[in-house]
Amino acid sequence: MPDIHTMLSDRERSILLNLRKLGSPHCDERGVERELALARRHQARVLTPSDAEYPAALREIHDPPLALYLRGRVVEADAIAVAVVGARRASLYGLQSAERLAYDLALRGVTIVSGLARGIDGAAHQGALNASGRTLAVLGCGLSRMYPPEHARLAEQIAAHGALLSEYPMDTQPMPHNFPRRNRLISGLSRGVVVVEASDRSGALITADCALEQGREVFAVPGPMTSATSHGTHRLIKEGARLVTS
Repeated sequence: MPDIHTMLSDRERSILLNLRKLGSPHCDERGVERELALARRHQARVLTPSDAEYPAALREIHDPPLALYLRGRVVEADAIAVAVVGARRASLYGLQSAERLAYDLALRGVTIVSGLARGIDGAAHQGALNASGRTLAVLGCGLSRMYPPEHARLAEQIAAHGALLSEYPMDTQPMPHNFPRRNRLISGLSRGVVVVEASDRSGALITADCALEQGREVFAVPGPMTSATSHGTHRLIKEGARLVTS
């Protein structure tokens, strides 16, 4: 019987290796065909590091995705990008800060990267869209599983003015352990990471750690000393993150 690897194209082989790496039960030729069919059905493409459209910044990080699912477009201008991340249970102050920072950056041609989560992430994406700018959303699930569901309309707007990206197979559920892993892609796509509100155990702090490991700059927005969502950002500032006031 011929080796399945010799029967697959380079793209299909990358998808197969990615399925195996992420523990998918569909780790065979039929699984690869299924992935490609699901991607087409959801207007997505599967990129490998050899593709010209594969973000150059991700090729440079440790453990780049072997297969990157993409809906929308990544363009040359997206090389100038800043991530804006933070608490899901954000205050009005945090939401306004994230939206304003993203809006002002997008007006200046900077692409906004975030994770489409509730709270700060959603506000950051919306700020970029309000400025008619570009924004990229990195998901912790497959592109056929929109999460959170209330951001479905926002996701459509992002796909039209940027891109939705994921390293997870198309029908992957939004499991909690997926999100810390995807955070390295948020920072990897960016020149720097701005944290707007974060508790001591916030996933945004994982993104900040990834940024430091990747040689990216880390910024933090200060908040009220009585707020639990200020603890993480104030700790980042104490540790050397650049304080953001505008």
